[in-house]
Amino acid sequence: MIPAAFEYHAPTSVAEAVSLLDRHGEGAKILAGGHSLLPLMKLRLAQPEVLIDLARIGDLAYIRRNGGGLSIGAMTTYTEIESSSDVQSAAPALAEAAGMVADRQVRNMGTIGGCLAHADPAGDLPAIILALGGQILTSSTGPHRTIPIDDFFVDLFTTALEHNEIINEIQIPALPAGTGTAYAKFGNKASHYAIVGVAAVVTASGGTCQSVRIGITGAGPKAVRATAAESALTGAGLDDASIKAAAQHAGEGIDFNEDVHASAEYRAHLTKLYTERVLLQAAARAG
Repeated sequence: MIPAAFEYHAPTSVAEAVSLLDRHGEGAKILAGGHSLLPLMKLRLAQPEVLIDLARIGDLAYIRRNGGGLSIGAMTTYTEIESSSDVQSAAPALAEAAGMVADRQVRNMGTIGGCLAHADPAGDLPAIILALGGQILTSSTGPHRTIPIDDFFVDLFTTALEHNEIINEIQIPALPAGTGTAYAKFGNKASHYAIVGVAAVVTASGGTCQSVRIGITGAGPKAVRATAAESALTGAGLDDASIKAAAQHAGEGIDFNEDVHASAEYRAHLTKLYTERVLLQAAARAG
């Protein structure tokens, strides 16, 4: 299908982009890589009056070490994240998750900022950014904001971003010594979207879980943390039995999706299963 008519702008600076957003209001949409928005426009499920393309803003694509953590520009592609030695060193599961997105063509064009702003409930990166405890840095015509990732995803395709606000950067904090990370998903065979995807970041000492963060995508209307499972494992041993017991709490509080790909009951089962798998893997990597 052909998208509805729209006005097109290609700003060359962040200031120009947010000014355009402010001027055109809620009828405007940001175009990053385009692999989420354009298919919706072709189906006329999204009909923005104005499209603001960020492709010409070169200073939004970068990966930098920030102490022991990372600063990642919003227009950085999945492929750049997947292949970055800095990401592989500082947050290995983020590189792995980026490599699981869709296919090579999508990974070459799709961006981390676009993925997070789109807030697709089946996207891969929201789960791992939640598990890593990332922060979202934004720009608008008003003050800059720093939004903790725990507060960013509000509902289905809905985030804490204001209509005149864009993502500048994603910050990943330094991980303590003795930390392991992991991401795994049960994906749709055609689209590779996560029917359920789970990420875990485990910090261990002497065989005991000192801290853990678990992010879940695909299960419900938005990516969430499995806080009940985190509480069950924190302070416990990292043996198979303790991890399995904690994983049984992973679905608590989730309003599970039900569609042609999986029932709510099956998603609940997958959530527990994949939480157990990634906790075992992250614990092994934590040493």
